[in-house]
Amino acid sequence: MMRKALGLPALFGLMISLGGCSEPPYSNIDNAQLKALLAQGTPLYDVRRPEEWRQTGVVEGSRQLTFVDASGRPNPEFLPRFSAEVDKNAPVILICRTGSRTRALAQELAERGYTRVYNVRNGITRWIGEDNPVVRN
Repeated sequence: MMRKALGLPALFGLMISLGGCSEPPYSNIDNAQLKALLAQGTPLYDVRRPEEWRQTGVVEGSRQLTFVDASGRPNPEFLPRFSAEVDKNAPVILICRTGSRTRALAQELAERGYTRVYNVRNGITRWIGEDNPVVRN
């Protein structure tokens, strides 16, 4: 039995659909989505450092838990504390300054079995830039 060969456009489409440009295993959200999730009671973790929290303030109700230090070294207390507070199947939101740290963290958490991780795209910078309120500790 002879099979018809895939044309170049079909082959390219198949390659992309098989993972070349796959979606991350977490969700990137904007500020409108952040507000909706907060209204539903979804916990928000601000993973920046204490000096960053003091400098800009934080989204009201957020939990502050530093992910990495100023040199980029992981905080050894982060994962044990986070794991004790957040069930792997429960929704959780992550926010940092611009979304870079939380993008990496969201990827890591998804690889560790967390199924409902939300990364705030553009972080607290966009939150403040859109005139959303912050509280200072």
